[in-house]
Amino acid sequence: MWFALPSLVLVVLFFLIPFVLNLPFAFSSWSGYSNDIRFTGFANWILLWRSGTLSNAIIITLVYAVIAMVIQNVVALSLANALRETTRANAFFRSLFFLPVLISPLAAGYIWRAIVAPNGALNDAIGVFVPGFDLAWLGDPVAALVTVAFIDAWKWSGIATLVYIAGLNSIPASLLEAAEIDGASPSQRFWRIVFPLLAPAFTFNVVTTLIGALSAYDIIASTTSGGPGVSTQTLNVAVQQQFGQSYFGTASTLSLTVTILVVLIALPLVAWLRRREIA
Repeated sequence: MWFALPSLVLVVLFFLIPFVLNLPFAFSSWSGYSNDIRFTGFANWILLWRSGTLSNAIIITLVYAVIAMVIQNVVALSLANALRETTRANAFFRSLFFLPVLISPLAAGYIWRAIVAPNGALNDAIGVFVPGFDLAWLGDPVAALVTVAFIDAWKWSGIATLVYIAGLNSIPASLLEAAEIDGASPSQRFWRIVFPLLAPAFTFNVVTTLIGALSAYDIIASTTSGGPGVSTQTLNVAVQQQFGQSYFGTASTLSLTVTILVVLIALPLVAWLRRREIA
């Protein structure tokens, strides 16, 4: 308890107390254009919904989170399967793939914005094989959303990879050896033995990557700022935009919506995945 106390104090001071204090403002008319802060009930939600800001931000956030979660877990599981054995070479590559985690999300966004620019390194590399290739990765609505989700997955895949490596190394080698002797193919050994026994690691990674993506802001802010148009305007980006326009009440409403969305998705997802572990 004493070791956990400093972290708990920080969470209470910088998350719990501000969250509780912010709740009343989500139901108020607070803005930089009036001296009055009045209770308005659900008027902020109605206003944001009618303007299309709330519905669009929720849809974009969900799509972004699913894409980032899928890419991150597929890449992390593939890397973990390749780097599961503890050797000098694998130790080097584990450190190499973990490096993006240590980079600031804003810095990672700025780096990738330069890479995927029309005259950037990515188009130049593809142009070697496809002459004349020229795509504005962050200028097309669909490509921008997928690209930014990929950057998010690239940024955080190192943590998920380490979790999967730990899960793979906890599987008794005798089970895999017995299956191999019985004639099971590598794919059969993976799907019938490895994947079911990875359930705890799978639960942790799916939930944490999805929640992290639902709360995304830094990478989007440094790459597209919610554009082109509103094609990458997630809820947290919409919060920043509303706050920047001095609409503090609606910004608080969107911020509360992020929390509600995380709770509504995370709790049932954890319960379902935990039942899968027991089964």
